[in-house]
Amino acid sequence: MSDVQQPSAESGWNLRALIAKNPTVWLVSALAVVFLLLATAALSLGLASSSAPTAVVVTPTSTSTAKPGRVQPAGLSPASRLRTCSVSGAAADPDLGNLAASVISATTGELLFDRSGASPQSPAGVLQLLTAATAIATLGPGATLSTKVMDGTAPGSIVLVGGGDATLSTTSNSVYDDAPLLSDLATAAMEKYTIAHPDVPITSVILDASLWDPADNWDPSWPVSERTEGYQPFVTALMVDGDRADPTRLISPRGDDPVTRAGEAFVAAAGLTDVVLSNGTANGSTVLAEVSSQPVATLVSQMLMTSDNALAEMLVRASSLKKGLGGSSSSVQEVVRGTLAGLGMTGTDVLVIKDGSGVSANNAVPPAFVAQLMVKVRAGDAGLGAVHDGLPVGGDSGDLSDRFTGDNATAGAATLAKSGWIYHERSLAGTVTASDGIALTFAFYGLGDAISFDTREALDSLVAAVYDCGNNLSNN
Repeated sequence: MSDVQQPSAESGWNLRALIAKNPTVWLVSALAVVFLLLATAALSLGLASSSAPTAVVVTPTSTSTAKPGRVQPAGLSPASRLRTCSVSGAAADPDLGNLAASVISATTGELLFDRSGASPQSPAGVLQLLTAATAIATLGPGATLSTKVMDGTAPGSIVLVGGGDATLSTTSNSVYDDAPLLSDLATAAMEKYTIAHPDVPITSVILDASLWDPADNWDPSWPVSERTEGYQPFVTALMVDGDRADPTRLISPRGDDPVTRAGEAFVAAAGLTDVVLSNGTANGSTVLAEVSSQPVATLVSQMLMTSDNALAEMLVRASSLKKGLGGSSSSVQEVVRGTLAGLGMTGTDVLVIKDGSGVSANNAVPPAFVAQLMVKVRAGDAGLGAVHDGLPVGGDSGDLSDRFTGDNATAGAATLAKSGWIYHERSLAGTVTASDGIALTFAFYGLGDAISFDTREALDSLVAAVYDCGNNLSNN
């Protein structure tokens, strides 16, 4: 039996009678009860929501009038990750003197390390990276430089015409591998001349070095010791063996008259006697013989591997000629700036370019510019992979064959770079694949009175420290 009392029919009748008698009162009372119940439910839901939030998905429509979110100001890069690996100790080595430096991620283009990197400074031989890029982009990697022998306009005369090839050699043991041989040129020319003029002996050999002004051959800022000690020749369009006294040695004293030396070597190779050498220009149109250099890509590698100043000057002059700028020394800045700007490089207007070799202390290139160029070189943009392929490898080849030793050896094989050295400066720039696999580009200049032979190792140590840090490299 239930304890709950059931309502009787009479009680239900009485309630209806009361509502019928006072309908307004009962309506207001009912609404109040409903309001109270709704308020209580809302309060309960609010409490539940605060303790267990529920996700709300809003599906936008094409007619939404919601205001846009906050827009990131133009020109700002996303926030960088926090990096904690410091190379400040290696960078503070006193053997580096006043360090100017830049390290860039080759993947993202982010500047990871900077020490006055935006300031134009003398890059020494590192400038040859700009020369290499200019030559590849302007001349093309497959182009060659040629030397010709032409028939003269006077009986018994021939003309030796220089084409800006410093590698033309008197020996198969030249410092330039597979260089064109002067003996091949002379033999072919004599055979052709004899057929054309069987009864006319050669009595005159005219030497044509007019591809650019033969007198425009030496920058006033170059120390004379560069020539006498064997690093730099007079820059003439006709020469043999880079005008070395010993064509088999990279560093060998250069002479005072490369054009005449080339003429005398040709006469000897041709077996001529009783001839007169003179300077002039070719006026005829008959080519008796011609030999060509290795492709420009090979010349670029030969230049970069050994920091060959003669090749650097020849390549930049040839680039000037190709651009229609005459091959003069005064045009070098214009051709380098213009070519690199055409490759998409910014900041070319601050470059000061006095030569193609970096021998002049008056050159000025920011380390950051070189590091940015090396990003393009590593990526192979516009054929610049030829520059990267031509670089010395740390501890293995070229000017870096005896570097990256001891504690720095771990970074050697991962480093491809160009070195530089002039008075009061040593430099190093290139690419390094770090220990974590990240590709970095760098340019380091050690400047000032503190610079010595020991600066080489200090530069290597800085690269090795960057190699160890990789993408965790901090700018601290």
